[in-house]
Amino acid sequence: MNILTTDLSQNFSQIDLQQTRRSLELAALGVGQVSPNPLVGCLIVGENGEIIGEGSYFYDDVIHAEAVALAQAGEHARGGTAYVSLEPHDHQHRTPPCTFALINAGIKRVVCPIEDPNPLVSGNGFARLKEHRIEVVTGILADEARRLNEKFICWHQQNRPFVHLKLAMSLDGRISLNKSVSTALTGEKSLQRVHELRHEHDAILVGGNTALVDNPSLTDRSGKKRRRKLVRVILDNRLRIPEDSTLVKTAVETPTLVITNSTDGAKIERLLQNGVDLARIDARNLQDVLGELKKRDLQSVLVEGGTEIAGAFVEAKLVDKVSFFYAPLIIGGSLAPLAIGGKGAESLGEAIRLLDLGITRHGEDFEITGYPFGREEK
Repeated sequence: MNILTTDLSQNFSQIDLQQTRRSLELAALGVGQVSPNPLVGCLIVGENGEIIGEGSYFYDDVIHAEAVALAQAGEHARGGTAYVSLEPHDHQHRTPPCTFALINAGIKRVVCPIEDPNPLVSGNGFARLKEHRIEVVTGILADEARRLNEKFICWHQQNRPFVHLKLAMSLDGRISLNKSVSTALTGEKSLQRVHELRHEHDAILVGGNTALVDNPSLTDRSGKKRRRKLVRVILDNRLRIPEDSTLVKTAVETPTLVITNSTDGAKIERLLQNGVDLARIDARNLQDVLGELKKRDLQSVLVEGGTEIAGAFVEAKLVDKVSFFYAPLIIGGSLAPLAIGGKGAESLGEAIRLLDLGITRHGEDFEITGYPFGREEK
């Protein structure tokens, strides 16, 4: 079933709108703590209109948001309304079906923005509730709900991790002064925002040249709680990553995956001895790269460059979201690399158009975030 379908044929009130928004806020509390499962929030409103239970889902707690909210509500849930950010599941997995919990609690109405994209769930949860004469209202704040769970939706609809391309550049689109100099262009507030983005993702990906030139740490320093450590992924067919780099020296404590088709067995053995994980596939085959990440239950990846890696993902039409950070600088020159490499568009019709643009100021810098047009059809 298509979760992009919005059904607003049923009546809903401003209270429904308000409480649905609250369910999304509760779901968002699980950012960084639910993958590869979805973000889910639930609140229970009693017959008198008061909120009597709230719950958020956290993977390690096992208990689903609906069960948490119903436990708080107790007997007062009978005859009430459940506001859930994502369709309640109707199958036995790590927990019993949430549909049964809602039915057994005596809930009479469920308000939920969208279906679950998981084929084991999609539409079945709503159907089960309706079988037991529970009113189901869908479509309220559907766009916001899809945006909240965009990584989980991509995971099931595209059968691969969600790809978010993030780049920092000057106003004229340069990412450094020249090809051999590591250059920090944006300021501290932009850096804080970047760490928030890293917190949202399961993996961070760069190319071998970036690992060589920048000697990055590629860690999540947001200070926010996360369930799993951020996995660092380096695409490096030529195996240029220095053995004395920060990435290699910290591989034992921070998961580091090098994807390469190199036949340098001696260096591969030394990297393995230092705790680096290796996947022996062609790093240029991005479908295979994403397939490797999916095998490791990595639901999303933040691609941070450099130029050729960004261009490769763009040309392969594997970018689901972009965030460009612009510093108030003009660099110019023919040696300073541009943000996006590759062959590029040969006509405006081939150029990627972004939708749903958001512009945010971070100190002197600004961030533009958007979604490539037609990404759902890939």
